[in-house]
Amino acid sequence: MKRLFSPEGLRALDAFVASPVLFAFDFDGTLAPLVDDRDAAVMRRDTARWFCDLCARLPVAVITGRSASDIAGRLGGAAVRYAVGNHGAECGDDLAPFFEASRRARASLSSSLAGVRGVSIEDKGTTLSVHYRDATNARAARDAIARALRAVPVPVRVIPGKRVRSVVPVGAPHKGDALRLLCARAGVGAALFVGDDVTDEDAFAVGPSPRVFSVRVGPSRRSRAAYFLEAQADIDRLLARIVTTAHT
Repeated sequence: MKRLFSPEGLRALDAFVASPVLFAFDFDGTLAPLVDDRDAAVMRRDTARWFCDLCARLPVAVITGRSASDIAGRLGGAAVRYAVGNHGAECGDDLAPFFEASRRARASLSSSLAGVRGVSIEDKGTTLSVHYRDATNARAARDAIARALRAVPVPVRVIPGKRVRSVVPVGAPHKGDALRLLCARAGVGAALFVGDDVTDEDAFAVGPSPRVFSVRVGPSRRSRAAYFLEAQADIDRLLARIVTTAHT
């Protein structure tokens, strides 16, 4: 990974956005800082201002682990062209099998994790998130969640995150699938995607068609992103750069 805010990184960014591009972002940890209370997550005022400006000028997507109904009220009134929730699963044509698999997984997890302190299950319809940010013993919580996940009676993809395990039915579209679909809908062959977590790696790995300029919030030796921001607060600087330099 290379530092985006370096002479080389900025030259590459400016060249990439000089032609039509879809601008796509994760939300938590990317557009908004991570917070202990997931219901309190919002963009900072300057982020919201730059984001609204970008959405007014160019095609923008938010591809998030939250449900689309949840994210709608967190975007500061920005005219976002596309919002896809549940790690990309909401972009599928037939979601009924994923709702059913998620329902069965939740029933199993609720039974297995009953009484485990600090662990909660967030039901987002087609996917689940098992949170343990409130656990005083994170290791014990992770172990309990791992045992519970092994007992789930339907095939699921388990994606580790920051004090969370995302539980996605096998076969559900992911963020990379959503990014491909949205590029086709927008009529562009390239996208800039910014994310911060394991679920964003599916979008970082998309290519060569569409071409993706991938940016991770925070450095990582394991990420497939080409560039990184030092910290989440740098998203403001990135948005400002895009607004002032991108093709319109």
